[in-house]
Amino acid sequence: MLDLADVLAAQNTIKGQADHTPLVPSPFLSDKFGTDILLKLENMQPIGAFKLRGAINAVMNLPEGTKGVTCCSTGNHGRGVAFAAKLRGLRAVICMSELVPKAKVEGIQQLGGEVWVKGQSQDEAMAESRRLCAEEGLVEISPFDDPFVIAGQGTIGLEILSARPDLETLLVPLSGGGLAAGIALAAKAIKPDIQLIGISMDRGAAMAASIEAGHPVDVVEVPSLADSLGGGIGMDNKFSFALCRDLLDQTILVTEEEIYRAMQCLYYEDRIVAEGACVVGIAAMLAGKFKPNGPLATIITGRNLDMDLFTQIITGQNVQLGDYVIEGAKYVRP
Repeated sequence: MLDLADVLAAQNTIKGQADHTPLVPSPFLSDKFGTDILLKLENMQPIGAFKLRGAINAVMNLPEGTKGVTCCSTGNHGRGVAFAAKLRGLRAVICMSELVPKAKVEGIQQLGGEVWVKGQSQDEAMAESRRLCAEEGLVEISPFDDPFVIAGQGTIGLEILSARPDLETLLVPLSGGGLAAGIALAAKAIKPDIQLIGISMDRGAAMAASIEAGHPVDVVEVPSLADSLGGGIGMDNKFSFALCRDLLDQTILVTEEEIYRAMQCLYYEDRIVAEGACVVGIAAMLAGKFKPNGPLATIITGRNLDMDLFTQIITGQNVQLGDYVIEGAKYVRP
């Protein structure tokens, strides 16, 4: 089983490449909730997302003679794997579903990764990644269910608590569980009484549904402003499910409308451009689904979003997500 020693080892591996992002206060949110609300700016990573931590740790721990790497990704993990593979001079093939925004496909290609778009779900893309492993000898780097990836993401928890050991709560975006599992593993080892809250969108939240069921379950994937949180957790999940089940104190789901308003809030109040997946913690607070009772931090996980869509949101336009329409509204300070 993973433990704090694995996270400390990862911290040494990624040093100088993917560490020490800013932890800054949100004056507006802090004033609104009457306690320190801090933002861990993982959108300031070289690839624009936290995924670089786990990807570098995993790729750097591959044995000599590895032919290349592959993964299934909604975008940011693929960017991380492509970046890390380039550091080691390895081929990287990133498998993605047709739901992934074009901007994320292009971002991976710019980093030298090959992008193969397969199917309507992450499960179909994952199947293609595993075919590449079986037939072409590539090594799969899971976006969440890999011990080195989880340990790499856990370094965020180390940095947050090193800077602010008085924090009482961490609000963590929850998808396949690599981020939440890693941060929870590190944070609970350092401060056992800290609250760890996993937050996802209310449509297609695989890990939240799996925790409720007590075992991994399939979900129907649909377009979401929090597209980085999409995808299943794998029915043969070995690491992230058990860690999230055992270490998260609570899971919370937020609506697309709540994500929309939180993206506006983060932009207008803190001048931060961020993906929908980044703001689910803020969305939960603004919607009254979580009330801070002491100093709190949440992770701004990435900035790799479709800027046309972002412009629609900050200017209060309607947004079409497949068959679902979010009714737009100009930003009003909550």
